[in-house]
Amino acid sequence: MTATDKSPTFLRIALLLQTLALLLQAVTAGLLLSSPGGRAAHAASAIAVAVTVLLHLVAALVIRRRDVILPAVGMLVMTLAQMALGMAHQKTLHVPLGVLMFGGSMLQLARVWAGRRGAASTATAATA
Repeated sequence: MTATDKSPTFLRIALLLQTLALLLQAVTAGLLLSSPGGRAAHAASAIAVAVTVLLHLVAALVIRRRDVILPAVGMLVMTLAQMALGMAHQKTLHVPLGVLMFGGSMLQLARVWAGRRGAASTATAATA
């Protein structure tokens, strides 16, 4: 297995972690609304989102393909905006942007994961 073979796996793992961190962020948003300790959990999961978004960007840069780099940069921009909106207590923009980020992460994860199956079926067809 070459380094280029491992790169898509790194991207898949980074996207999976990012999507899970965004899901955790939504769960802690609910805790923020329902319990006094929710603020700390939401802040901690925000750090997890920032780290996984940066991991996604690094994985995309390793692959060096525009179709994976642009969504990663977009997610970084949305994360920075999300953090600023959250700190400014602008819930009317903060919440919908969070939903958009989770949906976008799910779409990108599905797209990258489907690419794996597409490559595997192409390789199978080539050997047959």
